[in-house]
Amino acid sequence: MDNVQFLAMVQAYTGIGIGLMIGLGAAGACIGVGIMCSRFLEGAARQPEMIPTLQGKVFLLLGLTDASFIIAVGLAMLFAFGNPLLAVIQ
Repeated sequence: MDNVQFLAMVQAYTGIGIGLMIGLGAAGACIGVGIMCSRFLEGAARQPEMIPTLQGKVFLLLGLTDASFIIAVGLAMLFAFGNPLLAVIQ
């Protein structure tokens, strides 16, 4: 195989990996946020006096959940625009 074919394969597999990183990361973050917020609403309905405590914890965990997805998007953009795997093929 030529270098051109190796280059094409690396770019194709990188594109598939980028799609999986962003797609599965977004799906996981959305499902996690949905489940967490539904549990927050259930807990707030059962014990209204705990709303301020639960709300702070929910917002903290929302930020951590979204941060993991944003980190995955950052890594995907690294591979999309500055692919370190292409440096191996000269």
